Formats: sequence, C-alpha cells, structure tokens
Amino acid sequence: MTKWIDYLEDVQRYSAAWEEPQWLTDLRVDALSKIDELPLPTIEKVRFARWNLYNVKPEAEVTTGNVPDFSNMSDNPMVVQQGEQTVFEQISPELVEQGVIFTDFVTAVKEHGDLVREYFMTKAVPYTENSLTALHAAFMNNGVFLYVPKNVVIEKPLESLFLHDGNADAHFFKHVLIVAEDNSQFSYLERFESHGNEAKKLTGNVVVEVITKPGAQVKFSAVDSLGENITTYMNRRGYLLRDSMIDWAIGVMNDGNVIADFDSDLVGDGAHSEVKIVAISTGKQVQGIDTRVTNKAPHTIGHILQHGVILEKSTLTFNGIGHILKGAKGADAQQESRVLMLSTKSRGDANPILLIDENEVTAGHAASVGRVDPDELFYLMSRGLKKDEAQRLVIRGFLGPVLTAIPVKATQDQLIATIEGKLTK
Repeated sequence: MTKWIDYLEDVQRYSAAWEEPQWLTDLRVDALSKIDELPLPTIEKVRFARWNLYNVKPEAEVTTGNVPDFSNMSDNPMVVQQGEQTVFEQISPELVEQGVIFTDFVTAVKEHGDLVREYFMTKAVPYTENSLTALHAAFMNNGVFLYVPKNVVIEKPLESLFLHDGNADAHFFKHVLIVAEDNSQFSYLERFESHGNEAKKLTGNVVVEVITKPGAQVKFSAVDSLGENITTYMNRRGYLLRDSMIDWAIGVMNDGNVIADFDSDLVGDGAHSEVKIVAISTGKQVQGIDTRVTNKAPHTIGHILQHGVILEKSTLTFNGIGHILKGAKGADAQQESRVLMLSTKSRGDANPILLIDENEVTAGHAASVGRVDPDELFYLMSRGLKKDEAQRLVIRGFLGPVLTAIPVKATQDQLIATIEGKLTK
C-alpha cells in the first residue's frame, strides 16, 4: 500500500517549481507526513470515508484551458484563475497606495512571505486538524491572498473567480487567505465554476481562512458550481477578534458529492457572525454540510440560517452546531435549518446541535424537513401560474435570504439562473 510520504519528492519538486520559500516547503512536507495518522473530519450522518477525496496528481501537466473573455469585465478588484494559473488580475492604484494586497497565492508567498506565513493555516484552520486539511497543505495548487490594512474601507466588492477545467488531470486544491485589519470594511465574493466535458473523476479541496481583527467588518459571499466529476471537501472558517463581524452568504450549487465545514470561531468579546447558506442537491448527489459557530468570548453573537432543496434521488444533510464555551457569558447562539423535498426518493436531514457550557446566555434552534406548502401552490396557481412555475417561485422565495445577500447583481442573477437550471433538469 502506498504511503503518502512516498510523494515526498513530488511535493518538493512541485514547491521548487513555484519557487516557494523554505518555510512553505517544510510545511508541505510536514503536512504530507501527517496525512496517514490524522483522522477524517466528522460530518454527522454522512458516510464519506470511501469517497474520492484523496486523488492527487502533483505530476499532472498544468493547463490553462480556454481563457475567458475579459473585454466586458467590471472595474472591481478581481483575480481569475484557470486551473493552477492566474489569467487575470486587477486592482486600482488607489487601493494599492492604501496598502491593500489582492493577488494570487503564489505571488503573495513570493512578495509578502512574512505576512502570509503569519496567518497561513496557523489561526483559522490548522493544517494538522484532520487528514484532509493536511492533504490540502501538502498539495495546495494556488489560490488568493487578500490583505486589507487598518481603517481601510473598500466600496466595491473584491471578486475571485476559480475556473476548473473538466478535461484536466490535476487536482483542484485552492487556498483563500483573507486578513482584515482593525476597523477595515469590505465585501468579498468568490466563485468556483467547472467547464469542459467533465469526463475524469477528480478531487477538490478548498480551504478558506478569514481573520478579522478588532472592529473589522467583512461581507463574504460565495457561489460554488463545481461539476459532477469533482468530489469536494470545502472548509470555510472565520477567526473573529473583538467586535469584528463576518456576514456569510454561501450558495452550494455543486453537482458532485460535497462535504463542507462552514465555521466561525468567535474569539474576541463582542464578535458577531451571521451565516446564511442555500444548497440544492440533484440526481444521486450526496451533500453533507456542517455549519458551526463557537462562542468563545462574552457577548458574542452567532446566527445560522440554512435552507436547502433536494430533488430526485439526492441527499442533503444540514448539521447546525452552536457551541457556547465556559466563560462566554452574554453569548447568543441561534440557528434555523430547513429542507424542502421535491421527490419521494430523496433524503433530507436537518440536525440542530446546541452545546451550552455557560449560564446567562441565549440559545435556540429550529429545524424542519418537508414538502412545498400546498396552500402556497394553490394560491399561486389560482392566480394563473402553472404548477411548475408556482413551485419554482415558492422555492426562490424559500432561498431568498441568501440570494439577496450577494453583493454583485450579476452574480445574484447567475445564482438564480443556476437554481432555475437545477430545478428544470
């Protein structure tokens, strides 16, 4: 049986090809040595141990596929990656003068190595957390680094677009590292999209770390649309210091099997996380989504809202976890998870979990799995809509809280179109 350490020369050669500093090479090698000994992450009620989550090919030929047309791009700060390669990057001179860094991960490591080293998998997501985070650190192949200095307010959303070539052999391991210094404010939007015939079975492993310093305010939006051939581990986590806030809005629209950790660690007094997630499962797809908020400090607030739709023979599991630790007096942990089933052959779970280790706190949960309300359908059909049109309208309203939170109108429209496409297959 092949041991992961047998990939040592491949990892060292890959790191050298990107001209990475010694500290990152050493981190990759250490992570590689730990993959075999670390456990899988725990996703309640989802069996994924035999999934295709370890298919990596560091020797695969790097391709860029079909480069998108950038002639109609907006003037927002933006980074676009096709596979491992960055094919488009723009940021205004004004933001550069203010000290904002927004570039691909490979460039960031070369030009801002000390800053990246301080935060990369050291605070939000330790690379030794489980076997998949270690795998990610060992075989990561690019991503994005965003750094916003103290007191800087950015009006236009910063956008990242990661394009996956369905014809490629290479694994799809992206790392997003965002650092918001004291009292900074901005919106960030990321999209993961597959293109091509998707004939090959591939592995995706995405880790997103958002570190917010005291008083920082971040609106984080994401639309995931990876193809049926890519089995994905998705880990997004916030590390929030005093009086900072992350407002998450995430659309999980992948076609392949997915396990996801969407977590917020409320480390500083008064930290605040709002998490809004929509997901659609179709075909025989299995998706397991753990959404956790951990109140580690007093007067912290963590709210979770998850809405999902399941069709055909698919499975969707929402685990909502609110954990108030000892010492977090005055904390507030609330969650709501709801799943709409549009097929008698589908399976949905909405599992609320509250762990309370302190007194003088507020906590609550709501969970439901059911079908479209027939009274709502009857009302809409009585106004002249056909049944399928009425059903889509009800579902769009059901998913509305996340749709309206996306900061870019074109991306809102794209997400709505993706939802419509899934509902009319």
